[in-house]
Amino acid sequence: MDRLVTSLKRLPGIGEKSASRLAYHLLSAEPEVARELADAILRLQLDTVVCDACFTLSDRSPCPVCANPARDRSLLCVVEEPADMAAIERSGGFKGLYHVLGGALSPIDGMGPEALRVGELEQRLQAGGIAEVVLATNPTAEGDATAHFLADRLGRSAAAARVRITRIAYGMPLGGDIEYADHVTVSRAIENRRRFGESPARRDD
Repeated sequence: MDRLVTSLKRLPGIGEKSASRLAYHLLSAEPEVARELADAILRLQLDTVVCDACFTLSDRSPCPVCANPARDRSLLCVVEEPADMAAIERSGGFKGLYHVLGGALSPIDGMGPEALRVGELEQRLQAGGIAEVVLATNPTAEGDATAHFLADRLGRSAAAARVRITRIAYGMPLGGDIEYADHVTVSRAIENRRRFGESPARRDD
């Protein structure tokens, strides 16, 4: 039991109490549940590959998104991690391709530009056919720094001379109350305001 609790605590967001609850749940569960979980974890390691095109995680390369001929290949969305790409896909609002950086700039954690797939991004632009790059890094200090770095670097690249570089907008979530929103969310919602009735797609900033 101690071994399982210690192993579960290594997962992000899992503390001592959560790990103990999970361990006791597995102990009291049907043997098939434990076997299925163990097999799923093992298969995750054995059957997952990195897509050669966008660098997301998938069961094959190219991944289903990159291999889909219906995707708009003139649109390229840059994200930090495969989980970010999955979240955007679940929204159903983006029909282009992706580029997974593999993280965000964070000097304190040893993540400099050389640790990200920036060179591969420039190579994709050099190959041509991309009209817009959407910088969809997270709305954090590291994500913003990464977006500014990419915008500056791509802006000085000859390959991106005719490529439109955009940044995802920030604002209040649908159904949210301003009273309970954090100050950063409210501030950015004000900064990204638009004319009433205007579609967000018409904005260039």
